[in-house]
Amino acid sequence: MPGDSLQLAGRPALASDLVRALVQRVTKASVEVDGEQVGAIGRGLCVLVGATHEDSPEIARKMADRIWNLRILEDADGVPNESAAQQGAALLVVSQFTLYGDTSRGRRPSWIAAARPEVAEPLVGAVVDELRSFGATVETGRFRTDMAVSLVNDGPFTVMLEV
Repeated sequence: MPGDSLQLAGRPALASDLVRALVQRVTKASVEVDGEQVGAIGRGLCVLVGATHEDSPEIARKMADRIWNLRILEDADGVPNESAAQQGAALLVVSQFTLYGDTSRGRRPSWIAAARPEVAEPLVGAVVDELRSFGATVETGRFRTDMAVSLVNDGPFTVMLEV
């Protein structure tokens, strides 16, 4: 974010300081834990959310608004011009600390930028709560578990959001 004046903890913000969401337009998506399906949607958005150390509930609320109003769903003409809000599309939200994997050096990603579970869980929960307050149908995975996420990417259409 060169030239950006945002300050965090007395220093300029870095891209790694922003909550991240990988948003995928899907025809269906589900998540299983220990062979049990804990969340599933049909057509809508599968959203992988990662939090970092400087994130806050306010940032989580902004991310939820960006996700809900992101215009990547097809309109009647087949153009990606409508949002989940406009179509009432369902969302599957899954916590994903690996969105903060730093692969700039070596062969093993560093996870230093990823928030610890006790910080990340309430922030991802705040994204989900805010989406639901907008009227969204939201399914989720289970935090601190080994999840198997299945999806059919529609397009494929995948975008990264940072707030």
